[in-house]
Amino acid sequence: MELVEDIKAAKDVVHALLKARKTFRMYPETNPMYERIIEDAHAKFRSFFDYRDELTFKIKQNELFCGSEQVYHSPQKEDNIALFFFKDGLRELTFKKEFSHNELEEFLKILTVDFDKEVVDDDVVTLLWERDFHNIRYVVDESFLTDEEDYETSAVEEAKDKTAGEDDLSRAYADAFKEEGVKELSIVPLTDKDLHTLVKELEKDAYNKMDKLLLIIFEMLYQAESKGDYEDVVHFLNDAVEFSIRHGDLATVIGIMKMTREVIDDPSVSDEVKKYLGLVFSFLGSETEIKLLGEFLDSGVEIEDKVLTEYISFLDKNAIQPFITILGELKTIPARKNVINALIFLGKKDIQSLAKGLYDSRWYVVRNIIYILGKIGDKKAADYLVKTVSHSDVRVRKEVIKALGELGTAGVLQTLKECLDDPEAQIRTSTARALGSIHSAAAKSIILQRVADANFMKSDFNEKKEFYEVLSHWPDSDVIEFLMKSLKKKSFFRRAVNDENRACAAYCLGLMGSKDALPLLYKIRDSKNKFLREYAYTAIKRIEHDR
Repeated sequence: MELVEDIKAAKDVVHALLKARKTFRMYPETNPMYERIIEDAHAKFRSFFDYRDELTFKIKQNELFCGSEQVYHSPQKEDNIALFFFKDGLRELTFKKEFSHNELEEFLKILTVDFDKEVVDDDVVTLLWERDFHNIRYVVDESFLTDEEDYETSAVEEAKDKTAGEDDLSRAYADAFKEEGVKELSIVPLTDKDLHTLVKELEKDAYNKMDKLLLIIFEMLYQAESKGDYEDVVHFLNDAVEFSIRHGDLATVIGIMKMTREVIDDPSVSDEVKKYLGLVFSFLGSETEIKLLGEFLDSGVEIEDKVLTEYISFLDKNAIQPFITILGELKTIPARKNVINALIFLGKKDIQSLAKGLYDSRWYVVRNIIYILGKIGDKKAADYLVKTVSHSDVRVRKEVIKALGELGTAGVLQTLKECLDDPEAQIRTSTARALGSIHSAAAKSIILQRVADANFMKSDFNEKKEFYEVLSHWPDSDVIEFLMKSLKKKSFFRRAVNDENRACAAYCLGLMGSKDALPLLYKIRDSKNKFLREYAYTAIKRIEHDR
């Protein structure tokens, strides 16, 4: 596939997304047009992925680029898909080849949110993060996200900058010396630039002295002879750590901890000295220091991932609870992500301490702890997670069900089976997806029993469709036989409900690519029931495309 064809396929994808964005919200999920919109857009993605493994769009304010080629441009403010992403800080979107039908549907739901008219607490980036897409990557301009200055503030700052030039301060000093008899003192105001320069010089001076100070402190350690001496050294090291954190100098903290670690690892150093130096590591993970670190992370200052990763590597499990505490207090997305990553690292050392966060009174903290436990992947976490499936907040229940599915232990099956009776439809469908991710014969049996239950026919069409989609994870004879039987089933009474089930069965057979179902699908594609006819047609198209 030549580059020109790449660009054409990328433009087709953008065109399909634009079309879907305009029409997606016009139809309820039970309408066949809703499914057709998703199918049409997914077909454009598949056409691109026939030759490439990833599709990346670079995002400008009014433009989208694929590679170096512009594939979209709009100067308009309304219906501008580039601006939709750009205004919330997105700078790049990448779709992987495994980008699924279900992920596309969830992505379109985000794409069609009207933030100007709807009451939505989150932005595009948060919605993408909450969905935790496996086959979508995105790059965010974090400085853009944390920039909270408005026009008025910028104007004031600009005015301040113009009150005195860069040489005003030096001219004031020079003029003062030239005047022999100064009776009135004319004070030249310091601009923000002047103050910033002075602060920088003071900080630079402090940092230049820090290295010498540390050498002196460790020399004191080697000269120490009493308990009081050791306590003084630890006190000085702790002060140096706190000073560096307050000034956002994590590199110096790392240097202090490295030097401390080297002394502890030295076999010639006594156990008593090592015991005292261990207190420095405890201090680093204390509530006060973790709170200072949180304030620094929340300030919006950019920090390299490798620096923060190395910093966290010196922390021990005593830092887990302080991190949980600040997790509910941080105000910026980047800061929360950094703390979540820290807890993923530390939680592996003590699952029990991390699991205490599941009893936090703040639902969003509980949801984040569930997410962290899921990412750690320790099977022991399941014992703690099952206790939160009855949480009062539906968002927490959804997260824990997803985590249980990812852990996939046999012990969670009974809990998930009980969740299928949750009063919320979204919880029941989340449970079905979790069982599908476990992918065991026992999980399949639970789904089949639920779908075959007479009461299941009364469920909303979208819920039934989700369950049938999960069944496609098991393309074996048991499932195919059940689907074929459902497809053949006719009913004089409750015909509309029965046709919904048949449509779902056709949809599932299409997802599985079951060629044996084609004869039956050909028969019902001419059905008088428009609903059934549409889904049969879609299934045939998908199966024939895969052949």
